[in-house]
Amino acid sequence: MAKKTFEQSLNALEKIVGELETGDLPLEKALKKFDEGMALSRQCSAMLDETEKRVTQLIGTGIGSVSESPFEIEPDGEA
Repeated sequence: MAKKTFEQSLNALEKIVGELETGDLPLEKALKKFDEGMALSRQCSAMLDETEKRVTQLIGTGIGSVSESPFEIEPDGEA
């Protein structure tokens, strides 16, 4: 099976959360869904950490050193 993208993993996680929030699942199925959700959460977190590292590496100061600064979003949604 191919590795899921961040968006696919996040969508799957959101679906699981929705299913768990209804409270309609039997205990065993809810536990299995919770376990799947935790795995997806760890996968998403790892992808975000890796992306942050890559962005940090790409932000150079011109002399080869890296400068970290927060990414701020403008109020109208433009970066």
